[in-house]
Amino acid sequence: MFYTPENRDPSLKYDPIKAIVAPRPIGWISTLSLDGVANLAPYSFFNAVGGMPPMLMFASEGFKDNARNAVDTGEFVFNYASKSLSEEMNLSSANAPSDVSEFEYYGIETAESKIVAPPRVAKANAAMECKVTSVVETNDVEGNLTGAFVIIGQVVGVHINDDMLRDGRFDVNLAEPVSRLGYMDFGLTSDLHEMIRPDWKG
Repeated sequence: MFYTPENRDPSLKYDPIKAIVAPRPIGWISTLSLDGVANLAPYSFFNAVGGMPPMLMFASEGFKDNARNAVDTGEFVFNYASKSLSEEMNLSSANAPSDVSEFEYYGIETAESKIVAPPRVAKANAAMECKVTSVVETNDVEGNLTGAFVIIGQVVGVHINDDMLRDGRFDVNLAEPVSRLGYMDFGLTSDLHEMIRPDWKG
């Protein structure tokens, strides 16, 4: 099968692209509005984009609350979405009004951040405090703006639940990350294997 995105094959009931580009980590992002409302929502367009310094990005289709808050204040927090918090993560995806705090409305416990103002999810197995470095509204091949915003932030603080550490490593099996698989499907990491990068022998 071959098709172009604007002429999807009619046998495909739903767009498969998000299922093909999977699994994707979930960026459970918290921000603080200029009015002091703490917002929390998951983003499946999320990833790390640099190591030195460490950088994270999340993309918002439309200028939603977290995107606006991150741009207005220059700060956001990534909270680790794990199996134990999957229900809370899903609840926070509801399209709540901007003056409603998902933390308060759904009873999600907060913890103070050390460097940035937005709170973090207290029970998250990890969290990263970020300061915004770049904001890009994407454009299509014809140069038209799409209304999707990519927000990149530099990690300035890292929180880790000590119970998730084994032999000096963050143990993904213990942390049980939830990933997005497309459609309404989510997955868990359960079968890990290590592969050592080979040295080039020439």
